[in-house]
Amino acid sequence: MNKRDQYKRLFSFGASMILLGFLTAFFAFIWYRYYSDTIILPYYRRGNWVLIAIYTILIMIFFKAYGGFKVGYLKKTDMFYSQMISIVCVNVITYFQISLIGRDFMRGFPIVYLTVAEVIFIFFWNMFVDKIYFFVYPPRRLIILYGSRQAASLVMKMSTRVDKYMICESVNIGDFENEDEVKKHILKYEGVIICDIPAKSRNDYMKFCFRNDIRAYIVPKISDIILRSAEDIRLFDTPLILCRNGGLTFEQRFIKRTADIIISLLMIILFSPIMLVTALAVKLCDGGNIIYRQKRLTIDEKEFYIYKFRSMVADAEKSGVPQLAKDYDKRITPVGRIIRSCRIDELPQLFNILKGDMSIVGPRPERPELAEEYEKTIPEFKYRLKVKAGLTGYAQVTGTYDTTPYDKLKMDLMYIENYSFRLDLQLMLMTLKTMFFPNKTNAETEKEVLGIDENNTDNKKEGRK
Repeated sequence: MNKRDQYKRLFSFGASMILLGFLTAFFAFIWYRYYSDTIILPYYRRGNWVLIAIYTILIMIFFKAYGGFKVGYLKKTDMFYSQMISIVCVNVITYFQISLIGRDFMRGFPIVYLTVAEVIFIFFWNMFVDKIYFFVYPPRRLIILYGSRQAASLVMKMSTRVDKYMICESVNIGDFENEDEVKKHILKYEGVIICDIPAKSRNDYMKFCFRNDIRAYIVPKISDIILRSAEDIRLFDTPLILCRNGGLTFEQRFIKRTADIIISLLMIILFSPIMLVTALAVKLCDGGNIIYRQKRLTIDEKEFYIYKFRSMVADAEKSGVPQLAKDYDKRITPVGRIIRSCRIDELPQLFNILKGDMSIVGPRPERPELAEEYEKTIPEFKYRLKVKAGLTGYAQVTGTYDTTPYDKLKMDLMYIENYSFRLDLQLMLMTLKTMFFPNKTNAETEKEVLGIDENNTDNKKEGRK
C-alpha cells in the first residue's frame, strides 16, 4: 500500500474542517452585521456563540447526510450539488430560527446574500481542493478479473471516473491454465476488481490480495449481501455466523410504521395546496380522471393499488398493449410532463403510506407482470419483498440512469439487511437531492437485461420512473 494512502482520510478531514470554518465565519459575519442587534432583546456574547455553534452543527448534519464531506470520493459536480443543497436547507432553517428568536419575520435578504456567497465559495473551493487531492493521489492503476460474464458494463461505469480509477487490463481467468499466471498480472497493479468468478477462485484471489496488501474491489453476490448483516456467535469452540433472514424485527417495524404515519400526515398537510392545484390542472387539461390506479406488489407479495396523478392521456393504451413510457412520449399530457419532471405525480402515494400499503422508504413497488419477467432471469428478485414497498429507496437515491435490475436488487437487499431508522432519515434527505438533480431511468437497459419485448409483454402502464 502506498504510504500516502494512510493520510487520505486526514486530508479529507482537514479540507472539510477548513471549509466548515469558512462557512461558519460567513454566517457569524451576517449574524453580527444584520441580526444580533436588531432583535427585541439583543443577544449577549454567549448567546451569539450558541447560535453560531448551532449553525455549524446543522452544516455538519446536512453535509453528513448528503455526502458533503466525501472529498476525493464524489465527483466534483456531485460534491458541489451535495454541499449546495445542504447550505440551502441549513440557511432556510436558520432564517426561521432567527425569525423565531426575533418574534417576527426578520429581513431575508442577508440570508440570501449569505447563501449566494457560500455557494460561490464552495464552487471555487471544490475546484481548488480537487486539483490538490488528485495531484497528491492520482488515479489507481487497476486490473479487472472476470469469468463467465463480461465485465464491460462495470468497466464503462468506472471509466467515467478517470480521476479516480484507471483500468489498465481486463483478464478473463478462463484464458489461463493456472491461477499463478493471473496472480503475476495482479502484482503489476495497485488494485484488482474481482467480478463474477467461481467462488473457489474468488476466495484464492482475495487471500492473495490480503497477503500482498493489494486493494481489492469485490462485486458482491446476493449471498455476500446477506452475510454482511450476520452476527458472530460463540456457543462452541468453532466460530459461527448467524443470518436471521427474518426481515425487520418487531421493534423496527413498529418504529418504521409510527414514523410513516406521522411523516405522511405532515406531508399531506404540507403539500395539500400543491395537490389541490395539481388535481385541478389535470382535470382541466382533458377532463379525464384525476387519479391513476395501478396494481403493484408490496411486502410478502401482497397486491395493492398505487395512486398517482394521471400524467398521460386517458386512453394511453387504447390498443390494449401496455407500453413503457419513453422520452418525449406523445401520450404524456402537457400538465403530465410538468408533474412528472417535478415528481408531483407521486404525491398521492402518501395516502398509500397512511393506509399501510407502502412505507416512506423501501424498495419501489413493481407490477406483478413485470416482477414475473424479472424472476425469469433473476430468481432472487422476490427477496426484496421482505419489507413494504416505498415511496423512495436506496436504489432510487444511489442508482443511476443505467443501473441494471440486478444491481437495483442488490441495493434493495443492502437496505433491508442494514436497516436502521437513521438510514431511513438519510435516504429521505437524499431524496430531496435527487428531486433537484435527478438521475434518469433508462428503460432500454432493463429491456436488454430481461430480454423484454414491449410488443408482447405486460409492462408498466404509465412507464417506469
